[in-house]
Amino acid sequence: MESVQELIPLAKEMMAQKSRGKLVKLYVLGSVLAFFGVVLGLVETVCSPFTAASRLRDQEAAVAELRDACEQQSLHKQALIAEGKAQEATLCTRALSLRQHAS
Repeated sequence: MESVQELIPLAKEMMAQKSRGKLVKLYVLGSVLAFFGVVLGLVETVCSPFTAASRLRDQEAAVAELRDACEQQSLHKQALIAEGKAQEATLCTRALSLRQHAS
């Protein structure tokens, strides 16, 4: 059915042929559901730019959180590497000082 104007003559013709009432009810129900589908589609189309903007903001916030976490992890790794180098330097100087006294 392309338009509502076609539904009314169809219903009149079905009633003139003495079709069962269930069949007419089925066509009316299908038409009402199609109408609600069109209305919901229009509402979704109108509201979609607003929801897309909020999704974009949420996505940007998530990316910022990941970036901060990566930076903190890299700073932590650098601190561990620097700490390890300091311990190695301490161990090397101790070993050299022990050798000087041993000889």
